Amino acid sequence: MDRTKWEAVFAGRYARHEDELKWLYCELYQGDMQAYEYFVGMLYRAWQARPEALRRIDADREANPDWYKGHGMTGMLMYVKAFAGTLKGVREKLDYIEDCGVNYLHLMPLLESPEGRSDGGYAVSDFRKVQPELGTMEDLAALADDCHDRGIAVCLDFVMNHTSEDHEWARKAKAGDWESQCRYFFYDSWVVPNEYEKTVPQVFPTTAPGNFSWCPEVNKVVMTTFWPYQWDLNYANPMVFNDMTDNMLYLCNQGVDIIRLDAVPYIWKSLGTNCRNRPQVHTLVRMMRMACEIVCPGTLLLGEVVMAPDKVVPYFGTVQKPECHLLYNVTTMASIWHTVATRDTRLLRHQLNQVFALPGQYTFLNYLRCHDDIGWGLDYDFLGRFGQQEVPHKKYLNDYLTGKWPGSLARGELYNDDPTLGDARLCGTTASLCGVETALAKGDKAALDRALTLDIALHALMFTLSGVPVLYSGDEVAQCNDERYHDDPLKAEDSRYLHRGDMDWQAAERRGNAKTPEGRVFAAVKKLETLRARHAVFDTAARVSLLPERSNSLLGIRRELDGKRLIALFNFSDQAQPALPDMDGSFTNLWTGRRVRAEGLSVPAGSFLWLAD
Repeated sequence: MDRTKWEAVFAGRYARHEDELKWLYCELYQGDMQAYEYFVGMLYRAWQARPEALRRIDADREANPDWYKGHGMTGMLMYVKAFAGTLKGVREKLDYIEDCGVNYLHLMPLLESPEGRSDGGYAVSDFRKVQPELGTMEDLAALADDCHDRGIAVCLDFVMNHTSEDHEWARKAKAGDWESQCRYFFYDSWVVPNEYEKTVPQVFPTTAPGNFSWCPEVNKVVMTTFWPYQWDLNYANPMVFNDMTDNMLYLCNQGVDIIRLDAVPYIWKSLGTNCRNRPQVHTLVRMMRMACEIVCPGTLLLGEVVMAPDKVVPYFGTVQKPECHLLYNVTTMASIWHTVATRDTRLLRHQLNQVFALPGQYTFLNYLRCHDDIGWGLDYDFLGRFGQQEVPHKKYLNDYLTGKWPGSLARGELYNDDPTLGDARLCGTTASLCGVETALAKGDKAALDRALTLDIALHALMFTLSGVPVLYSGDEVAQCNDERYHDDPLKAEDSRYLHRGDMDWQAAERRGNAKTPEGRVFAAVKKLETLRARHAVFDTAARVSLLPERSNSLLGIRRELDGKRLIALFNFSDQAQPALPDMDGSFTNLWTGRRVRAEGLSVPAGSFLWLAD
């Protein structure tokens, strides 16, 4: 397409959004037209810089706006250094990634951040430079090009709530530059910060207490919601929004297809509130969505909203005014591990009922674990109906999943343990939490079989849900915990590195041997992906509901589309259970390909069935 036609395309996109964009911007920033004109000019410059190949991808995706939905996508989450050392190393491993059936690749934070004060890459000192040990921005663009050639979309974290204290803006602020200080929250005394502390919860009460830190260079207090070296950005300053959106679009122009908006609920601060999920946050996200639709409409926004369902869903926006394309199904993830520990599906059923009741156009990322810990933000009002109290119940969950409970094979570790509140979160790989690590250490073949069966069943549950299933790198070959993090002084205090270990490539080489744990899980994951892609009943357009409760340890999910039906059954108990005691007729067991009669059919202990009629 020649330049004149591309110019017309940009003008058309901007015209579609101009009225709403201008209205929202001026409402938020008190009619600051100078800032708005700068913002619009920035959008045009970002569009001018967009490579031709990415513009063609934009055009294709505009013609098929639901390209990321359906039932053919599988994601993989990885740290570049842990997976392959460098971005060039990841390019060399793309055959493996394709072999895993992955067409959505989430690269964990890889932008420049100071060693020892990076929070795993979430303290960015330069949004336009890759961490030198991982490569360059050119390497990232080359990897994205290779991924696009293979039909793989690339996701990257955009850490928008804060910068590193080493960022250029922060360094200027430390040097006394007033305009740079206005990009953050600086106070001459503790009076206002202490007022904030009355209503704002602490994110890390034991390891990073409070929401403010003292900045000795200027003898002022600065807001640091997460860690003292992460300075919160002040989005009430329009230049912060302008420049951060510019940074986001720069990353899109390197070939990033999916922007993960990190900690998005935190980005607007209001004194006297909890500084979470403020209405202005949704205005900002809506404007970022429109910015992408003008400059790079092939790009998706993924919101990281690790909160209760009623706080998560609003980040989709509305049909008329959408915000995020994708959100994490975080409560389901936590509820699944709760069910593993309790063997009781009632909470999971309760939570899934809420998810299944949502409009079908909402697309979630489903996962068993991520780079972070598992937090027990469960519905304790619901659990209270069965006599469960929050503090002792959290202790039981953590005792079970760390292997302290009698009979438990799970091997996790606590994260951010707070004895005062009786609260702690959990870390561990899927395989280790299922008992694979313990069974291998004991040489117990029967225990290993049970652990691998559970591991596969949990993956089957993830693939049963509508949305995009995402594997954590290594889970596809049943990789266990990495205890070596204890010996690294930069990691030893953060137990999340237990499940962030380097990819075990020797183990991955065994993925073709079905007699090994690696081969058994890898073959199962591949089969689940294949079946899911082959059968339209897994499409997001399907009607999804729960089967009537028959047993507290049995979960039944029904998917229906165009006269086709799938019944997925999951048994969390130690005993086989009747599958469909109130049904007759025959089904195809998708796992075996055989026709089976409903009468007398049972779900093996710790396993699952996919039945299609």
